[in-house]
Amino acid sequence: MDIQEALIAFDALSQETRLKVFRLLVEFGTGGAPAGKLSESLGIPHNTLSFHLNHMSNADLILSRREGRSIIYSANFDFFTGLIRFMVEDCCSVEFASIRKNNKASIIELMNCCQKPTKGQKT
Repeated sequence: MDIQEALIAFDALSQETRLKVFRLLVEFGTGGAPAGKLSESLGIPHNTLSFHLNHMSNADLILSRREGRSIIYSANFDFFTGLIRFMVEDCCSVEFASIRKNNKASIIELMNCCQKPTKGQKT
């Protein structure tokens, strides 16, 4: 992943409705959900949701597939994993974060990376 891809993704997620939609799609997992279910679950009008889904699709955050007459949307977990990896690899030093792979997943370990300093501790 390059910085331009990350910027586009973060720009898309920086809007409240899109962030809510993405989080809901993560909950639905790889099976995804039809637009109508997303609209109903979040109380978002269909035309508004369509605009946001298109924006997220252009940012590679979501995938869509046709099933009969429905379009099923799902989170693009591969892309999002790459985005998280990009942040950890480029934004945290090795002493605070590491990424290791096993045969099924990448595991990100954060060691005091984001903790606030305690009283009397220098930053």
